[in-house]
Amino acid sequence: MFTIDDLADRLGGYLPPDEIQQVKRAFYYAEQAHDGQRRRSGEPYVTHPLAVANILANMHMDHQSLMAAMLHDVIEDTGVSKKALAAQFGKPVAELVDGVSKLTQITFEDKAVAQAENFQKMVLAMSRDIRVIIVKLADRLHNMRTLGALRPDKKRRIARETLEIYARIAGRLGINTIRIELEDLSFQAIHPMRSERIKRAVASARGHRRSAMREIQASLQQSLDDEVLQGTVVGRQKHLLSIYKKMRDQRKPFAEIMDVFGFRIITEDVASCYRILGVVHNLYKPVPGRFKDYIAIPKANGYQSLHTTLFGPRGMPIEVQIRTREMEAMANNGIAAHWLYKAGQTSHPIAEGSHARARAWVKGLLEMQRHAGNSLEFIEHVKNDLFPDDIYVFTPKGDIMELPQGATVIDFAYTVHTDIGNNCIACRIDRHLAPLSTRLESGQTLEIITAPGARPNLAWLSFVSTAKARSAIRHALKHQQQTEAVTLGRRLLNKALAPFETSLEELDAEVLKQAVKELEVASEEALLESLGLGNRMAHVVARRLVDVAHGERYDAQLAELDSDKAVLISGSEGMVINFARCCHPLPGDPVLGHLSMGKGLVVHRAECRNLVEHKNDPEKLFTLEWSDAIDEDFPVALRIEIESRRGLVAELAGLVTDADANIERIGIEERDARLSTVNLTLSVKGRVHLARIIKRIRNLPNVGKITRMTN
Repeated sequence: MFTIDDLADRLGGYLPPDEIQQVKRAFYYAEQAHDGQRRRSGEPYVTHPLAVANILANMHMDHQSLMAAMLHDVIEDTGVSKKALAAQFGKPVAELVDGVSKLTQITFEDKAVAQAENFQKMVLAMSRDIRVIIVKLADRLHNMRTLGALRPDKKRRIARETLEIYARIAGRLGINTIRIELEDLSFQAIHPMRSERIKRAVASARGHRRSAMREIQASLQQSLDDEVLQGTVVGRQKHLLSIYKKMRDQRKPFAEIMDVFGFRIITEDVASCYRILGVVHNLYKPVPGRFKDYIAIPKANGYQSLHTTLFGPRGMPIEVQIRTREMEAMANNGIAAHWLYKAGQTSHPIAEGSHARARAWVKGLLEMQRHAGNSLEFIEHVKNDLFPDDIYVFTPKGDIMELPQGATVIDFAYTVHTDIGNNCIACRIDRHLAPLSTRLESGQTLEIITAPGARPNLAWLSFVSTAKARSAIRHALKHQQQTEAVTLGRRLLNKALAPFETSLEELDAEVLKQAVKELEVASEEALLESLGLGNRMAHVVARRLVDVAHGERYDAQLAELDSDKAVLISGSEGMVINFARCCHPLPGDPVLGHLSMGKGLVVHRAECRNLVEHKNDPEKLFTLEWSDAIDEDFPVALRIEIESRRGLVAELAGLVTDADANIERIGIEERDARLSTVNLTLSVKGRVHLARIIKRIRNLPNVGKITRMTN
């Protein structure tokens, strides 16, 4: 059994004696605190923290991380307080332990919410100290190694969570040694039979491939020696989950996946990497389009390497990765390499850059967390955002921005800055105007055009792919709806107060305060928002305000009076004034507003049949008037009976365009051999504009009846 003395010997390779002594002291403290506790497997509980510390020692983590590993379950399982740990081992260690500990003392309605809340807590702890997640990953890795004692259903649940969250985080931070092991252990727990069969097949195939592997490896090494280039060629093993995913996603048999031979060449410096690339391409012909330079443009997690695919002997594909020793350390340990180099009291630009990128990623998580509606929504954003395939695009100044595959212009705008995303109206890709929904490709240069009054569009949510953009759009729309609801609520309340010969602005602040308290709402703004969304009746609130102002019930007959003043609408109010699709109201039409709970004011034409059911509820109906300053387009549906002829659609389209309108939809139904019915949906400025278009259509030959449609 692995002991504390074995760990101390291993730590002697990179830590000074006084720090090793502190790690040992933390172990003895944990051993005493966990005395009498055992794991499900029957071993003493302290074997778990010791194993976690050993995993961190393999990554050369600092002594405080190792102490936190020893103590990470002490607060949760033994009743020792964070304050006591801080007194014994210092505040940084106590903060690390607190960040790693689980929230078991809080109970939630279901496990999904509990896991999401725990993850949120961990993100907050990570923002204070990124080592929290490294200790947590080591903790999860040892738990996955010892899943055997658990029930199958619990194994699958833990494995699924590990695969969806922790393995992806390990990948995002570049800690590939942990990522690969977490993925394979999760795969074994979720699909034990598939895992076992692939494992056996790999072992069998490895025997058959041994001679071919040796031959290719020898030829690569000989080429380097001939050119007097220092480099070590090693064979690269595929792990179980990656083989399974390729078989499933690419629909390839096992034999085709294992036909690809993988090699890694480790050299001394960056210049040698590119020279070796030339030698390798000279030895075997490269596959076009399969070269990637992650040295010039590193991945988000700091990973750097040259990747190329070659046609090997007898046409066998060969995948080759070329990197320096530092890049190899970064590929295996990722952000943990930051502490690996610090342990030797030196810094390294690759490790420092990785640490900076990790901090920026955690900062992005915190921003997402602020915008997310709840913990489940937040964790869904994180899952979607973790370690996707990347593309690289450029700002007009030449800065490189990294985005996931399938990202759009809007994703890019929000990656640059949330305000740029919110105010985005157009974009130039390689100096040409392009739609905001355009999917981006590596190498493009993007320029975002913004306008101060611009706002996010609900339709953006249907095509954005990054979690940051989705989260920021939802947050902005929620804020926009709230602001618009408050504005509409103020107008409706002032209309309801008009019969009492007062307004919201004229009422005393104390009256408002008292009424807000009696109506049991949080604030005046919350009250106005509920009015704008139709959750409260304006006349009821108005009467309450007047009662409070006069200290008695106001004249009931006066309250029945209605104001002649209609509510003005301009068509640009946004999310809390909606135009009914059943009757398509246009500026110039007599209109009424119906207050719909949760949606706000829905505008109908006065003769709309759908208003009949609301006539019995006059408190929810409002007289509306169109503003004189309307500059919006409104949809309208027409049905035209016309004689069939060739070129009819083109004729109608030209006529509508000449009249400064747009066709949104057009459809033709043949009534008989001679007549057709054209269903036309247009965007027009108002009733006068529509009349002008109808007049032009009537001038066409053989036009019969033209009807403005309602659903």
